[in-house]
Amino acid sequence: MLRKNFKILAKENLTRDIVQMDLRCSDSDCPAVVPGQFINIALDGFYLRRPISICDSDGDRLRIVFKVVGNGTAFLMERPCGSDLDVLFPLGNGFDISANGGCPVLIGGGAGVPPLFLLARRLLETIEKVNVVLGFNSKKEIILAEDFRRIGCEVTIATVDGSEGVKGFVTDALRSMKANDTFSYFYACGPRPMLQALSQELRIPGEVSMEERMGCGFGACMGCTCSTSQGSRQVCTDGPVFKKEVIFFE
Repeated sequence: MLRKNFKILAKENLTRDIVQMDLRCSDSDCPAVVPGQFINIALDGFYLRRPISICDSDGDRLRIVFKVVGNGTAFLMERPCGSDLDVLFPLGNGFDISANGGCPVLIGGGAGVPPLFLLARRLLETIEKVNVVLGFNSKKEIILAEDFRRIGCEVTIATVDGSEGVKGFVTDALRSMKANDTFSYFYACGPRPMLQALSQELRIPGEVSMEERMGCGFGACMGCTCSTSQGSRQVCTDGPVFKKEVIFFE
């Protein structure tokens, strides 16, 4: 974990409450990022930092995509381009790219989609095809689908209201794709109910990125503890990515 200063280069609203920011580190000596890791941003006037997943990384540049859910993320959204951010990174344990099995599927739900983009890019460095299944409530909430297509992923969309792609949840899309017979491995990030449904329905091995409230982001506060087959584990340091069979969802 390093403490670095990042400058906001650009920002835009992808939807009404989803913001994308491009950041550049003031120090060119930046460590490599593992897909699935996150950063922790200090905000003036707020006691706790805000953990944000890393969407993409290239040298001294990072892209983050986050949902505005409270005062802290609203404050971050309002920071103008050129502003400096005090950042701890890279944090957490990410996805195991070597476990992909040759024919993986990446599954994202809502604000859980961003960390899968860097994963897709890294996978495409070693395998020819990456399938991506993205779930949203409606067409107006879709994010990053074209980004995945642009780098060569096969993208399937599921929307709860049926306004785009398969009507229903990501599990409905995966059933139509006969996922258990088609894919070798899955990587997933999204709401806990989605991760639980995937872990129960998919017989193939896989990994899930857990979302929990974090206080410190580096294991000091014990605020993001989750139950696993190996006892209590902290999402910020032991995760956020875990093998699917390790997590106790009940």
